[in-house]
Amino acid sequence: MKFLIVGLGSMGKRRVRNLRALGRTEIAGFDQRADRRNEVIAKYGIPVYDSFEEAVAGHKPDALIISTGPKHHMDYAWDACDRGLPCFIEASVVEADRILGLHNRIQNTGIIMAPSCTMRYSDGPRHIKKLIAAGVIGRPLNLNYLTGQYLPDWHPWENIGDFYVSDRETGGCREIVPFELTWINDVFGDPEPLACVKSKLTDMNADIDDVYHCLLRYPGGLLANLTVEVISRPKATRELRVLGSMGELVFSADENCVRYIRVGDDQWTRFDLSGGTVETGYINPEEPYIAEMADFVSALEKRDPSIFPNTLKDDWRVLQNLYRLEQLSEHIA
Repeated sequence: MKFLIVGLGSMGKRRVRNLRALGRTEIAGFDQRADRRNEVIAKYGIPVYDSFEEAVAGHKPDALIISTGPKHHMDYAWDACDRGLPCFIEASVVEADRILGLHNRIQNTGIIMAPSCTMRYSDGPRHIKKLIAAGVIGRPLNLNYLTGQYLPDWHPWENIGDFYVSDRETGGCREIVPFELTWINDVFGDPEPLACVKSKLTDMNADIDDVYHCLLRYPGGLLANLTVEVISRPKATRELRVLGSMGELVFSADENCVRYIRVGDDQWTRFDLSGGTVETGYINPEEPYIAEMADFVSALEKRDPSIFPNTLKDDWRVLQNLYRLEQLSEHIA
């Protein structure tokens, strides 16, 4: 099976590694930037192209991995649909209507479109989903979640003005809100956004909001306070606490664990998380990304889209949460 990586930035290079970890060798890349093409040739020795049309014609891929900036996801995904090519698509934050339109377009065509949901493959969220489903803390009542990382630390080798995270529409903080909601909604259901405050608090050189404070109500009455920011330094932040009718559950990146305690318990029950394999220059481990790609490849081989847990319709729903939160923020002075 042949794969074409569309976009050879940070995520595109990661996807080359993911496919190789799965034993896939027939990989080519496309990027308009010569520096990225040259880096990929030097690191991975795969064929690269500076023209999308030439890449498709020359490599004849069986599937695309769309790893461009979010503004271009749907351009390539719709093009792939017209060609009958399945796609894996990185996390999106814009063009919800085109995402829904593509979902409707591929119905009954057999074309597989798999939007990324990496956090659903991460150890922490996977433990949380199991524990909540098992009812270990009773009925979830309140959730507080703070997550973020200083934006210039995302790609320390380049200026934030040189990639999409400094664009107001695709800004790093705005992008991470649906990225996180994708897994939180998978655990707790489809929420009702109640309030949002977003703002720029730092003097970083980007015209974006660098913090979102969001309040949502989930089925069953759970109230969730979600803070997404791109200001945590010198270390990234990821701290979640769920209060339930019979106990508490904590997910802590600093402790690298998920733990819970129930009414009547003397001690916390703790699950230590794997550190995983972290590539030089990256923050997050490779394993969740590999597992995500493995499900996409399996869905292709078995021609069964249900193997991949996220859909374009799911992405559209999550983006409706983001857009409603932003609408609510406009009413707060």
